Amino acid sequence: MKKKENKVGSGLKVIPLGGLEQIGMNITAFEYEDSIVVVDCGLSFPADDMLGIDLVIPDVTYLKDNIDKVKGFVITHGHEDHIGALPYVLREINAPVYATRLTMGIIENKLKEHELTKGTKRKVVKFGQSINLGQFRVEFIKTNHSIVDAAALAIYSPAGIVVHTGDFKVDYTPVFGDAIDLQRFAELGKKGVLALMCDSTNAERTGFTPSERTVGATFDTLFEEHKNTRIFVATFASNVDRVQQIINSAYKFGRKVCVEGRSMVNIIETARNLECISIPENTLIEIEQMKDYPREKQVIITTGSQGESMAALSRMAGGMHRKITIGAGDTVIFSSNPIPGNEKSVTKIINELIRKGADVIFQDAHVSGHACQEEIKLIYSLIHPQYAVPVHGEIKHLKAQAKIAQSLGIEKDNIFILSSGDVLELRKESAGVTGRVPVGAILVDGLGVGDVGNVVLRDRQHLAEDGIMVVVMSLDRVEGRLVAGPDIVSRGFVYVRESDELIEEARQTVDEALQRCLDRGITDWGKLKNTTKDTLSDYVWKKTKRRPMILPIIMEV
Repeated sequence: MKKKENKVGSGLKVIPLGGLEQIGMNITAFEYEDSIVVVDCGLSFPADDMLGIDLVIPDVTYLKDNIDKVKGFVITHGHEDHIGALPYVLREINAPVYATRLTMGIIENKLKEHELTKGTKRKVVKFGQSINLGQFRVEFIKTNHSIVDAAALAIYSPAGIVVHTGDFKVDYTPVFGDAIDLQRFAELGKKGVLALMCDSTNAERTGFTPSERTVGATFDTLFEEHKNTRIFVATFASNVDRVQQIINSAYKFGRKVCVEGRSMVNIIETARNLECISIPENTLIEIEQMKDYPREKQVIITTGSQGESMAALSRMAGGMHRKITIGAGDTVIFSSNPIPGNEKSVTKIINELIRKGADVIFQDAHVSGHACQEEIKLIYSLIHPQYAVPVHGEIKHLKAQAKIAQSLGIEKDNIFILSSGDVLELRKESAGVTGRVPVGAILVDGLGVGDVGNVVLRDRQHLAEDGIMVVVMSLDRVEGRLVAGPDIVSRGFVYVRESDELIEEARQTVDEALQRCLDRGITDWGKLKNTTKDTLSDYVWKKTKRRPMILPIIMEV
C-alpha cells in the first residue's frame, strides 16, 4: 500500500484552524507540499462567561510555524465570522489577501482602522477568475448569501479539486447581481471533484430557503399597514440586500431614510461607492435632518437586531441615544432571527420596546442566507464529490449534513466530520485524519490581544461570582510581631456596613492564626500569606458558604 501512495505523490491536507463545532471563527488551511492557502479568517463573539472580552480570534500558531509556505488568504465573503480576525492575523502573517470587490471594500475599512493598508498586498478577484498560489489554483464562483459578492471556491491541487461553498443559498431572484452559478458547479462535477466542503448552518431545515426578494413584498405590506407611524427596522449591518429593499419600500411610500449604527453606516457607504446598492436621490437623510420631516414620513434603519447592549437600537430603547428615543407612535420591525445564544437579549429588548409603547413586529420580515436541505442536495448532486467534509456549524449541523450526504449515496467512510485542529489528508485512493495541529481561541480585550488567558478569565469569573477580600498587615520581621492590622477590605462579597460583626470576627480569626505562627518563629511571607488565606477561607465558608478571592498584602517595617 505504501509503495502505491509514494507513486501517487503527496496528499492534500485540509486543516480547519477554527469554525467547526461553532458558528463563527472560520479559518481553514489547505496544504500541499510547500504551499499553504488559507480560506477565510474570521472572529467569533465572546460567550457569556468570557467576562470583559470583546472578540475571540483563532490561534494561528500552525501558520506562524509554517510562514514560508503561506501563499495568501482567500476570502469567501464579507461577514465578521469570515474576515473579522484579518487585522490581527495579518500583523503576524503578512500574506496577500484575495477577495471579490465588496468583500475587499469591507476588509479595506478594517485595515484602515488598524493602520495596515500600506503593508498588506490586496487583489480584487472577479467571479470566474482564477489565481495561482504556489501549488494551488483557486477559482471564485458566484453564489448567493445575505451579503453581496459572496463566492464559493474551487481549489485545484495536484491531488484533485476541492470545492468550498462558503456561506451560500440558492437564490434564483437575488436583489442584486446574478443568481448562483449552478452551471459552473455542474461543470466541475463532470471534471471530477475530490471533496466538497459545504455550508451546514441550515442542514437541519427541510425544503428550500426562500428568495431574499420575498422580504421586499413583506416590507411593502408592513409599510402599507403602518402608514401613520414612524418605522424602525433592525437588521444586520452587512445585509446590504435587506437595506436595499427597505429603501425601495420607503421610497415607494414617500418616506425619508436615516441609517443609524456605525457599522451599518460604514458598510452602506462602501456598498454605495462600489455600486452594490442603489439609493434614489434625496431619500437618505442625516439624523440631524429628521426634525424637518413628520414622524410618519421617517424610516430609521438600525443595528442591534441581536439585542447587543451598545448597538443603536438598545440605546434608543433604553433612552440613552443622544438623538432618538423610541416610544408610542413608533413601529419596530426586527428583520433578523436571533443567532443561537442571543434569544434572551432579543426578548429583553422587545419587552423594553413594548413597555415604551412601541408596536413590535418580529415575524416574517426575515429569510435566511443559508441553504436548507434541498439546496444542499442540489449542490451535492451537481458536484458528485468523492469525499464530503461538512463545514460551518455546530456538531449537530455537521451531523445533519452528513446524513444528507449519505442519503445521496456517499459512503459513510467517505464523510469526515472534523474538529478544529484535525489534519485531513486527501488522496484519490484514500483519505483520513492523520494528525492534529495546535488550535484555540485568542481573546481580545481592548487593545490587548492574547494577554488575557484562561487564568485571568478564571479570576474574573471568581471575582464576578464571589467577590474579593483584601487582608492588609504590617510586619516587623526583626521582632517577629505585627505592627498594624490585619485589616480586611471587601468588594463584591458582603455589604460591609450591614456585616460589621462578620468582618470583625473574620479579622480576629486571622489575627489569632497569625499570632500562633509568629509565636512559633514563622516570619516567612509565603507561609504567613497561606495561613491568612486558609484561615479566612475556612471561616468565610463556614459562615456564608461562599469562597471570595482572598488577597493578603504584607508590608514590612
